[in-house]
Amino acid sequence: MSVHPRRAEGMNRRRFLGGALLAGGALGGAAPLAAAAATAAAPAAVPSAVLPSRAAVLGTLRLVNDHWIGAHGDPGNNQWARATYFSGNMAAHRATGEARYLDYTRAWGEKNNYGLNGGVSTRFADNHTAGQAYFDLYDVDPDPAYVADISESLRRMVHGTNTSNSDWTWVDALHMAMPAFVRVASYLHDSAYLDKLWAMYSFTKHSLAGSGLYDYTDELWFRDADYIWPGGSGAHSPNGAKVYWSRGNGWAFAAHAKVLGLLPPGDTRWPEYTYNPQGLSRALLTRQRADGFWNVNLADPLQHPGPETSGTALFTFGLAYAIRTGVIGRATYLPVLARAYNGMVATAVHADGFLGYVQNVGLDPESSQPVTYGSTADFGVGAFLLAAAEVAKLTT
Repeated sequence: MSVHPRRAEGMNRRRFLGGALLAGGALGGAAPLAAAAATAAAPAAVPSAVLPSRAAVLGTLRLVNDHWIGAHGDPGNNQWARATYFSGNMAAHRATGEARYLDYTRAWGEKNNYGLNGGVSTRFADNHTAGQAYFDLYDVDPDPAYVADISESLRRMVHGTNTSNSDWTWVDALHMAMPAFVRVASYLHDSAYLDKLWAMYSFTKHSLAGSGLYDYTDELWFRDADYIWPGGSGAHSPNGAKVYWSRGNGWAFAAHAKVLGLLPPGDTRWPEYTYNPQGLSRALLTRQRADGFWNVNLADPLQHPGPETSGTALFTFGLAYAIRTGVIGRATYLPVLARAYNGMVATAVHADGFLGYVQNVGLDPESSQPVTYGSTADFGVGAFLLAAAEVAKLTT
């Protein structure tokens, strides 16, 4: 993410070759690109298609999280990037039972008075991300003060006089806000929040800019209206392909996984929310790199084709959830998941737990380039923790 919602960074046409596609083709009239990438790229180590043990997964989770906490005594602000980290930190707490992870989230909540960036009047999805971690805290220690501000902010959107459904104009917003709507619906026993969630989601998916951000043919998401093929101002990669930003699609996958994990059984919207992880999984199946990662542009393997951790981690989280719950087939997708997880551990996790190859704040493949072994960010660490905690549920 999350620079809302337009293209805020200049286009950089540098190319850093590395890592070939595992299989599949490029999109948007760029069929030769996959073969070209395979030819130009240095050979990549192919990670194992078998998951490590649960103890090994949790050991890596602790290594990465302990490094982050050790380097960040100040837990930070309540904006989307740090809030995404704390969503992962709480997943790490649930997976390990480590009290210090819970204490770290409590310190963060207390520092920020369990409030929202922008206050309770905000409608901006990024500002609602903190509500996810506040509800995770509430699950452990049910203090209404933890969730008062996120509940009031969403109440104004659901029951207030502004009835617009068009707030979510960029795909990242799905992850930042959708889970909070399901949380508040459950907390207040009010299905109007689920109805509002559906209306806003449907606008973003189907109606934004006349066609919506989701492409049913490729089963992938455009980041915002600027990237809708073929007329958007950012719709063409430097090589003439479509632009499907990896992390943007990762945000969408994680959003659906979280919503499905929270949605009441029997909700009539379940089939539509389920379809999206299935479609994204199909799209990812043929676009995984030989090193287990996915490129920053899922449609153009030559546009900055080095490893990138944040998108790959979000995909790993979504795939693990979908496999565990039967949304997608285990036999088909478990090897994909294992290569992704093992690839991140082998390539991006430093010996001391530092997590590298994270594309920093941005909105498309050109943002925050170059991505290097020393590139990291709080939201990338959070995404990795979400992934590792979910992967651990599939291991013994």
